[in-house]
Amino acid sequence: MAEPHQPAQPHAAPPRGRAATWPDGASRGRSGDVPVPSRLGDGAAAMLSRLSDWGRAELAPGRLFPWLPIAFATGVILYMAAEREPALWAAAAALAAALAAVFATRRRPAVLVAIGIAAVAAGFLATTLRGRLVDAPVLREPVFGARLVGVVEAREERERSDRVVLRVQAVEPPRRATMPADGRWPERVRVAVRKGTAPPVGAAVAVTARLVPPLPPLRPGGYDLARDLYFRGIGASGFVLGAVRPQPAPAIRDGWIVAAAAIDQVRGAIDRRIRQALPGDGGAIASALITGKRDAISPVVADAMMVSSLAHVLSISGYHMAVVAGVVFAVVRGALALVPGLALRRPVKSWAAAVALVAAALYLVLSGAEVATRRAFLMTAIVLVGVMLNRRALTLRTLAVAALAVMVASPEAVVHPSFQMSFAATLALVAVYEGGQSWLVPSPRSALAARLALWGVREIVALVVASLVAGIATTIFAAYHFHRLAPYGVLANLAAMPVVSGLVMPAGLLGLVLLPFGFDGPLWRLMGTGIDWMTAVALWVAGLPGAVGRIAAFGIGPLVVASLGLVVLALLRTPLRWAGAGLLVGAALWAMATPRPDVLIAPGGDTVAVRGADGRLVVMRTGSLALATRDWLAADGDARLPAAAEASGGRGGGFVCDPDGCVAHLADGSAVAVPRTAAAFGDDCRRAALIVSTRDPPPGCRAMVIDRAMLRETGALALRRVGEDFVVVPTRLAGTDRPWSPAPAIAARGPDPAAGATGVTPMPQPPRRLPDATPETDDLEAEDGPTADPVSAAPKGMSAGGAPDRSGPDPDRSSADPDRDDAP
Repeated sequence: MAEPHQPAQPHAAPPRGRAATWPDGASRGRSGDVPVPSRLGDGAAAMLSRLSDWGRAELAPGRLFPWLPIAFATGVILYMAAEREPALWAAAAALAAALAAVFATRRRPAVLVAIGIAAVAAGFLATTLRGRLVDAPVLREPVFGARLVGVVEAREERERSDRVVLRVQAVEPPRRATMPADGRWPERVRVAVRKGTAPPVGAAVAVTARLVPPLPPLRPGGYDLARDLYFRGIGASGFVLGAVRPQPAPAIRDGWIVAAAAIDQVRGAIDRRIRQALPGDGGAIASALITGKRDAISPVVADAMMVSSLAHVLSISGYHMAVVAGVVFAVVRGALALVPGLALRRPVKSWAAAVALVAAALYLVLSGAEVATRRAFLMTAIVLVGVMLNRRALTLRTLAVAALAVMVASPEAVVHPSFQMSFAATLALVAVYEGGQSWLVPSPRSALAARLALWGVREIVALVVASLVAGIATTIFAAYHFHRLAPYGVLANLAAMPVVSGLVMPAGLLGLVLLPFGFDGPLWRLMGTGIDWMTAVALWVAGLPGAVGRIAAFGIGPLVVASLGLVVLALLRTPLRWAGAGLLVGAALWAMATPRPDVLIAPGGDTVAVRGADGRLVVMRTGSLALATRDWLAADGDARLPAAAEASGGRGGGFVCDPDGCVAHLADGSAVAVPRTAAAFGDDCRRAALIVSTRDPPPGCRAMVIDRAMLRETGALALRRVGEDFVVVPTRLAGTDRPWSPAPAIAARGPDPAAGATGVTPMPQPPRRLPDATPETDDLEAEDGPTADPVSAAPKGMSAGGAPDRSGPDPDRSSADPDRDDAP
């Protein structure tokens, strides 16, 4: 039988000499009655208990799946950081061992760690396998006057020159060219041509070109274009010398090239129609949004779009895919809902998602299917398939599946800025959406929410929050890759993006549908009205005080810590997430504390920068292109143009030059010398702290010497003055040997093509009187490779086209030469 209830007894004093615990509520009395050590112990125990509860909540079933792509991406980054190409069997063995560990610990808590390690190993193996499948030969030494026969795979129209990707079918190197160490010439090359002379996609052509290895990083930590081109199968870049000569089409044509040629013709026709109906920047931007062709946008508008953080509108990516799919989905679903028999009995939502998926695929093909567009389509497709399967569209799980799919297909995308910024913005938006559904999604039980929805307040607030969240999430990546911040980016996006989403893109899609029927003109003009508004916003924001935010370059460390902080903030649901805010603050402080280099040296040694007493870089270059100067100034947060940084002497403390060489001084007064003759070494070795030269120094030189042999091993260099010594930071460590950055090797001298050497196919004799496609030096861009002037760099006794120099005019370069309105 239960004991009868006893009334509560008043608290009795404990016996003398015995310790007792404090009764409930006693701590609310006088402060002097609380035993401090016991209080601290209780608080620590309570905090540990709470942390344990939070940890168990974060480890609940389903909570760890979004971390799998993070682990997979870690494996990709480990592959990229390797000094030598990993062995495929080793990567496969590591994954097999990790999977065995998962099986062995499947009933233990340690299985979570094993799964994470397996995901890292899977990312490492996927990237290693991807590198093996690409296996693109890379040019190691510049080649002047190589004669190529091939088929145009891609064509890009730029502002001042055009560019084509050529699949090489035959190559005839010049007589004195060095053969690649493995005897393999690049299978694809990307060459610049004069504006308006680019052949169409699918055309068989013969060209004479100057080829250089893909552009390496111009400073430690800089963007590695060579790696990007390698995974696209391109092993050399350069520019055409002379005419582009048509060749007979091959007997057996590649199906992909035939399809690409047909698509390029359709894109060109749409581009011409849009610009005919909508001239000027409006038509150029409209064509960029529909066909992906961005060559006709004026520099003023393009720069304003970048400064105002609206440049993402010009590059077809996730936003454009989402708008296209969303508009088509809404229209189709609304139309089907008007038929009661279908709306009540059929899955019209799934049908609309299927139609939207087809529309997104067509948009992918029409826009040129660039790398960023393909990633955006893949993510959009996963979301639409989820809708077709009655799954929630916007979830962290869906985003994780999309990220894994993208990385499995193209693991190298992890190190690309567009991938990082796209998924960072999407991750932050999805996390905010999931955490704020109570006010983002209308509730029938909330009268206030219904009234706010009718007034449009919720939509306006959601737009503000989305712009702010996406801007903050991508700030660290924009600062790392582009050294720029957009202080008024949120303002510009709030003013322009509703018009782009609600008017510009829908009008463009409808115009595209009506184009075959001839009723598209009014739609392009309506689209132009919205574009004019966006352009006006961009120009206005770009003109505001402090609109251009510049930031000096920082290392990969702060970027990794900031990325981890963003992931922790977005993926965790307990108060543990605020540790991510601490990581973000720490990353920002780390980035701001990054020391700036005192000396920068380009990979070829033709450009040297020295930080003077005023804290700014002064540059001396002997090449004709200011590629390194522009990159260094941007990484230094310096708004000056290259010409201002390259000024000699004067109050700025620039280089002082004479016929024997140039000298500049660091902030501590020590000299940096760039000798041009052997006679200059005597004086420079006695007085200078650092010598940068392509010549070998004399024995016993007291100064530190950076010569061409060292630069071949290290690539571009950054040096910091510490006391009486220099701390040298190389772009590539000693012993590094990757497919896109092979270790320096002595290449064999190429055989005489006239002797019928194996592996070299002589080209047919070219016809004459064709327009010259050689681009002007000032029309070349950084991706075309560091090179000298096309004519002045020709070897002695050779013309720019690589043929023996003969007196008299060349018909290819005189009578048929088009006007060069953009020449300096």
